[in-house]
Amino acid sequence: MQLRDALADYKRHADHPTRFPGERRTTSGFFSGGDGRLVHVETDGAVRDFGYPLSGLWGVERSRFGVRPTDDDAATIHWFEAGANQSYTGNGSAVVTEHETPFGAVTQYDVTVGDAHVTRFESDADRELSADLELVAFVHFQPDGRDTLVGQLSHDDAVEVYHAEEHDFVAAAPEFSSVGGRVPEKFEELLAAEDVELPRPLSDNRYEEGQLSGAIVGTVPFESGAATVGTLLTDSRETTRTAALDSIHSLVALDRDELDARAAADLEGSVPDHGDSGAMREDIRVLSLLSGNLGLRIAGPDFDPYYAYSGGYGYTWFRDDAEISRFLLESDERLDLELDAWHERSARAYCRTQRDDGSWPHRVWPFDGSLAPGWANARLESGEDTDYQADQTGSVISFLAAYHDECEDADLRADIESTLETALDSLDETLGDDGLPLDCQNAWENMTGRFSHTTATFLEAYTALALSDLDDELTAHAADRARDVYDAIDQLWSDDRECYALRIAPDGSLDDRYDSAALALVSAHRAYDELESVGDERLDRLATHTRHVFDGLWHDPAESDVKGLVRFEGDDWRKRSQDSEKIWTVSTAWGANAAVELAALLGDHGDSRAETFADEGQSLLSLVSPDGPLTTEAGYLAEQFFDDGTPDSATPLGWPHALRLATIATLTTDVVQRE
Repeated sequence: MQLRDALADYKRHADHPTRFPGERRTTSGFFSGGDGRLVHVETDGAVRDFGYPLSGLWGVERSRFGVRPTDDDAATIHWFEAGANQSYTGNGSAVVTEHETPFGAVTQYDVTVGDAHVTRFESDADRELSADLELVAFVHFQPDGRDTLVGQLSHDDAVEVYHAEEHDFVAAAPEFSSVGGRVPEKFEELLAAEDVELPRPLSDNRYEEGQLSGAIVGTVPFESGAATVGTLLTDSRETTRTAALDSIHSLVALDRDELDARAAADLEGSVPDHGDSGAMREDIRVLSLLSGNLGLRIAGPDFDPYYAYSGGYGYTWFRDDAEISRFLLESDERLDLELDAWHERSARAYCRTQRDDGSWPHRVWPFDGSLAPGWANARLESGEDTDYQADQTGSVISFLAAYHDECEDADLRADIESTLETALDSLDETLGDDGLPLDCQNAWENMTGRFSHTTATFLEAYTALALSDLDDELTAHAADRARDVYDAIDQLWSDDRECYALRIAPDGSLDDRYDSAALALVSAHRAYDELESVGDERLDRLATHTRHVFDGLWHDPAESDVKGLVRFEGDDWRKRSQDSEKIWTVSTAWGANAAVELAALLGDHGDSRAETFADEGQSLLSLVSPDGPLTTEAGYLAEQFFDDGTPDSATPLGWPHALRLATIATLTTDVVQRE
């Protein structure tokens, strides 16, 4: 997102009650993606690239499409409008957008093939004017993330836009009948009260207009009722100009059936046929879209690149990513989803990105695993500060320890063993003598202390190591540490509120606010129960804790259909004009997962409360189901919702989709079947 676009959005939404001005939202529209390129298709048909963190290529910053009759040079362009019907076709990521125009219906098909994206428009052949239409396409590239110092090369039937390494191409079929560059908004336009309608008209006496800009306007005649525009992103150090032009020309020449064939490959893996198969298919689609070639995932599409209201989302957090990996591994084991290649890529990526001290950094770029901007890198700076998120290392250990026993590649198993040995030392360094993790940042990254959630990740990590088939000395040591953490958890219990506290604050006081992240204690105890039986008193406390967190964080606003769990008591982040805390899909899905995990744990102990929590889990799960109130039209789980039903923040967010998938798997195999 370039500053011009951010300022234009700011002008439009500065006083909006639920929109944060200057962001590039993805709360409406659909994503198409493949092999690292991630393209958002808005409901007006505009396409925009979000895949830089996955591929290192920036691509299209803004675009606009419309039609007009070819027999009237003065005809007004009918730009496609927001609100069109959209859907996926098949199991892949090909997007269909249906437009209504004065000249009949126009259907838009968006397909991403590697680093190329093809947008095909088909007009209503029954309309008299359909054969006399032309497509008007405005596409603005940002090669190397630049909006300035950009140039164009004309290749007759294609245009190349470049800065340094990144060279982007656009071509059409039939060939452009006219094509040329546009300079972006001028200073006085940027400072004006209203935003500028794009594309801008041609400027007078600007001889360099068509050569020194990333913005292009082209017209394409409809031929046999169809017109196609394609874009290709390349690194000039890896792809020659000749190869790029050949590639984009061959793609835009494909007809609808050929495009469908290119996009017809099902999502990697398989989904069993039962009542929740639609939800699972959407979960796997989303997690595939958010994945790079190394196997690392972005948390979600980055809607706030200027860090105006957040710290950004287009990065890999090892907490989110490893939790997703573990949920996928567990779901695959229960439902045979055939995701072996995903698990292997994730394991290799974690071994590759581990620091020498055994920990993992705050955030990395998923396209190469290098350090990304962050605010919790104390172990890179001094090693003594609390600005380190120890739960991230715990989460990676839990996945790697579980996958190690399944891994069939001897070399990778050896790498995992070495990684886990060093990671165990790192985990020990951040465990206090009293059995609780030392002061650090929490999962929500907004405070420091000794958290129930961090403790849960330590318990799960030590348990996973203890239960693995690693070296006996290592597993015995991990088992001892797991027992220490299990015993220490009582320090986090609040008698007043009958729940596990959010944290022990840095001043030593018990901060016993309800926190949805503390629900992680349930799955950690279920894992520990395989090592040593969870006692009755602890089971009672877990059940009481879960019930009180559900009740304390439940939010059902009167002004819309949305309802679910808020993040934690007193959460004031991204509230805009809203008074109360916002509903989070992560928290609601976490609640569903904790409920069914608790149902399974109680069932293993013959506890009659299992049925009640199974019902509670299914109820919360319904809120994040494909037809639930916390799911967008595209089937995505946005991170947050305002009380009026407006989705907000990263959309889709990978973490709740993985939580939903794991919850369905647990319900299917460990709760429902047993009942």
